[in-house]
Amino acid sequence: MSRTHVLTPETIESYQRLGAVVLRGVFNAQEIQTLEQGIEHNLTHLSDLVQVASQPNDPGRFVEDFCTWQSNPDYQSILCHSTLPHLAAQLMQSQTVRLYHDHLLVKEPGTKQATPWHQDQPYYNVSGRQNVSFWIPVDPVPLASTLRFVAQSHLGTWYMPRTFRDQQAKWFPEGSLAELPSIEDKPDEYKQLAWALEPGDCVAFQMLSLHASSGVGPESRRRVFSARYLGDDARHAVRRWVTSPPFAGLEKRLPDGAEMNDALFPKVWG
Repeated sequence: MSRTHVLTPETIESYQRLGAVVLRGVFNAQEIQTLEQGIEHNLTHLSDLVQVASQPNDPGRFVEDFCTWQSNPDYQSILCHSTLPHLAAQLMQSQTVRLYHDHLLVKEPGTKQATPWHQDQPYYNVSGRQNVSFWIPVDPVPLASTLRFVAQSHLGTWYMPRTFRDQQAKWFPEGSLAELPSIEDKPDEYKQLAWALEPGDCVAFQMLSLHASSGVGPESRRRVFSARYLGDDARHAVRRWVTSPPFAGLEKRLPDGAEMNDALFPKVWG
């Protein structure tokens, strides 16, 4: 069983309306220690899906890894038995919650590589609007290095997903989705949301919310674990290309439009 944590109606409404919300103090000290252990284990046992998202000449290093929860008991504990499943159910307004995947994001001290503006769902193999991602740091994150969101960007437009380092379109064909607007040049039109975070806090965001972040300072290590969940309306969206993360062979078990009823996506609530 997972721990419960009742959110206020205002928090749920903010998530639904803005596409991102901060949640303070939802993890206890033991859970943060467990998550930190899981992250360090992941860093010493990187999977075949690992990506170094920083340039070779970057003074730091930005490492990402995906889908390692099945071999990481500490990740399993957080994903299934912390407050996350209950939080997800409330934010998504869903009767059921399925684990979608885990995502490690570590920027070592001095990393200059920014995470450019993007949405997550265009990289994925799922449709539906009942979904949530949690961005959970185990290190303090100052405002300068935190995740930033464009308020209400989750409400419609899908933007072209591109590779972070060289801006290549490896997913949807060129011209098939809208190009990103000039967000930084139009702050009045694209209102940004951002929060400094302490261990125990997290941000929750809908998978179509535009988000980005900067590098980190020379003394700052930013270890973040992302937990991603799906709700009642999630369906398998079979793509003609390799998604990020990939789920090789899934289309043989789940046809296009099927519920995400597979051992890769266990039900953790409802």
